[in-house]
Amino acid sequence: MKILIFTEGTILMHKNALGHSRNEIIEQVKNKDVSVHEYFSYIPINNAVDKLQKWKGQNTEIIYLTSRRKENEIKDIQSVLDNYNFPKGQLYFRKENEEYKDVAKKVMPDILIEDDCESIGGENEMTITHVSENKKNKIKSILIKEFDGIDNLSDSILDL
Repeated sequence: MKILIFTEGTILMHKNALGHSRNEIIEQVKNKDVSVHEYFSYIPINNAVDKLQKWKGQNTEIIYLTSRRKENEIKDIQSVLDNYNFPKGQLYFRKENEEYKDVAKKVMPDILIEDDCESIGGENEMTITHVSENKKNKIKSILIKEFDGIDNLSDSILDL
């Protein structure tokens, strides 16, 4: 079983989001809070690490997808994943002329977990929106509210 999970907004957030409501966090992003672009200082959303560790323990391959494209920013996100003990897994990013749908097609996960991209434009910014219908039928899409985290998803991958 392969799970492709988006990083920013789904399992990670900027450090100044800590202690704020979801709506306040979205406003921080829209208002370009300084920590939004300090990727090295991102933190897990709620208990994302524990949830992903539980899934990894069920013979699941965890694959990450970042919105970052610059090498130093990708390294920052990888460092955050490593420093907080997220399960080991490949970190994908969009290469030149690639869109998120291209990454999803390349990975072809069984499950795609991403947020609703509320702070940056909504549905049109989501990965699954642009995946072709024949590929979309092979991927279970799980949509969460941006910055809500994945804590409420089942601990069992069979129940996702």
